[in-house]
Amino acid sequence: MRKKILAVVAATVITTLAFTGCGKSNESKSGSDKGVTGEINVISREENSGTRGAFVELMGIVDENDNDITTQTAEVTNSTSVMLSTVAQNEKAIGYVSLGSLSTDVKALKVDGVEATTDNIKAGKYKVARPFNLAYQDGKLTKLDEDFIKYIMSDEGQKIVDKEGYISVDSEGSYKASKLKGKITLAGSTSVAPLMDVLKDAYTAINPDVTIEIQESGSSAGIQSAIEGATEIGMSSRELKDEEVSKLVSKQIAMDGIAVIVNKNCAAGRNLRQRADRHRQEKGGRNCGHCRPHQISFHITSPKTVCRLGDGFIPVKFRYPDPRLFFP
Repeated sequence: MRKKILAVVAATVITTLAFTGCGKSNESKSGSDKGVTGEINVISREENSGTRGAFVELMGIVDENDNDITTQTAEVTNSTSVMLSTVAQNEKAIGYVSLGSLSTDVKALKVDGVEATTDNIKAGKYKVARPFNLAYQDGKLTKLDEDFIKYIMSDEGQKIVDKEGYISVDSEGSYKASKLKGKITLAGSTSVAPLMDVLKDAYTAINPDVTIEIQESGSSAGIQSAIEGATEIGMSSRELKDEEVSKLVSKQIAMDGIAVIVNKNCAAGRNLRQRADRHRQEKGGRNCGHCRPHQISFHITSPKTVCRLGDGFIPVKFRYPDPRLFFP
């Protein structure tokens, strides 16, 4: 049920953009607005990305066998930074990114009328959220590895999680510098990496004889690296899969939201709101079948169905616009 609800959410975001167009709008003398029209540029992450894995699972962008069905026409980016810059430079782009990495260069859409904020995630209002995990082989961590994880889970470490815009988990007490020496290597999620960089700096500041190397390779690659023993700790922005759970231990260090993002000049929500308001005024303030406030606007159809201006993340068909569902 949760997947179906969120699938409708995803369909609504993307098809609203398709219906109204993104870009600067111009009001004509007759009062009609014309958004920039053309094909929506769907921007996704690479298949090994934990952000993509979590996003398609949460949004229900999977078939009956839970296989990822992200549109084949999507432009694929290989990191969080590339996703942000791609959407920032394209007025017709829509993508998704870690909430903790959200920048002012793009605009986050509301999901089901709820803003993507840490407070809304903590309150359970914003549903598109996932864990940040560390994965490692049971019994194979060094004392130094264990000490670093102890710091991350401490009061001090979790304060950094909150300060950096992520959602902390229950801390495990105060941390006292160990004064250990050596090197730690972590590999994996490009979404977890920015947080890990800050935690690394704080940890090495009080343990100056420790060196920490962070390799950004994607969640799946990081997990595989931990399984093979190429790195001590894998970073993942998704839950471990069944075949991975049998080989690794997973430790949740934080929660993070996933923001659906568009270009700052995208006027989708404003255009649709203006159009609906005018329509109601023309009808004497009454709601009709095309602007009924509580009507679900879109429904999932066959994979061959596309919306008016191009594919979305999932196959959807436009029906009736509910202007209140998703506004930038």
